[in-house]
Formats: sequence, structure tokens, C-alpha cells
Amino acid sequence: MFINKSIDNKNNICGNNIAIFRKEKKISQRELADQLQLIGLDVDKNAIQRIESRQRFVTDIELIAFSKVFNKTIEELKAKEKGMSPKAFVDEVSTEIKYLYLNLHKKLL
Repeated sequence: MFINKSIDNKNNICGNNIAIFRKEKKISQRELADQLQLIGLDVDKNAIQRIESRQRFVTDIELIAFSKVFNKTIEELKAKEKGMSPKAFVDEVSTEIKYLYLNLHKKLL
């Protein structure tokens, strides 16, 4: 069976940056959930905690909502390290894709 996890066995690659951007904004997880609800995304404090700890998958719709609340690009949310260059980001994503492909290929053999 194929497992949708990153190289480090986590369920998303944006949780760390979401926590960083939330703390920069000086808001709690509850306040972030409230702001997301105001723009139409139904999440609660527990979902935010699970996203930040990378225990929960993040949908494309949720990424767009986080992008709006933080006024950040989706690339900024997904970059492994805040301030990562676009080239470094592409290299990192390429590595993740290769890892997932190789794992899938092994399981199919």
C-alpha cells in the first residue's frame, strides 16, 4: 500500500511555517481558526494544532486560506525553511517527489 507521507514521515510540508507565521502574527491557534472561519474555512483549534505538528494533511483549499490569512504565497507556506530560495524549494520538492515515486515503484514490484 502506498503511504502519502513526506521523507520525514510527516503528513504535510507546511505545518512548521504555518506555526512560524502564526507566531509572527502574535495570534493563538484559536484566533487563527477564527480568522480562517471568517473567510469560509471550517477548521477548529485542534485542526490547527494537528497541521502545525504535521499530523494532519492540508488540502489545496486550506493552503489558499492560510495564504490569504498570512498574506504569504503558497510557496512561502510550503518551503521547508522560511526564506528558502525558489531554486532550493524546487530542489526540495523534486527530492520529495523522487522519494514518493521510488516507494511506489518498490511496492508495485
